[in-house]
Amino acid sequence: MEILIAICIGLLYAAGIFLILRRSLVRLILGLILLGNGANLLIFLLGRITKGKPPIIPDSAQTIADVYADPIPQALILTAIVISFGLQAFAIILVKRAYREVNTDDLDQMNTHEQ
Repeated sequence: MEILIAICIGLLYAAGIFLILRRSLVRLILGLILLGNGANLLIFLLGRITKGKPPIIPDSAQTIADVYADPIPQALILTAIVISFGLQAFAIILVKRAYREVNTDDLDQMNTHEQ
């Protein structure tokens, strides 16, 4: 299971970097979305995938002796999802405004556009 998720992370990073290197602003935003999702999966994978083992210490024990799911990566991922949503919303509005002003989403044409 972890190998499959690692392959998915690699594919998300590769596709995200490929889209970021294109000249279109829409593809740039899609690349940022893919990179963000790849980073979230990477954090989730580094926290170790354990099924059905909550990090709860029983009353009779002082520490957790068994393997458990670490809650810190899950909290980091939730925070990253909220931040990436805000970044994506801002980027979409910025691209929409730039397209309305210049009538193109090509970065090369935006740099050479005369006003």
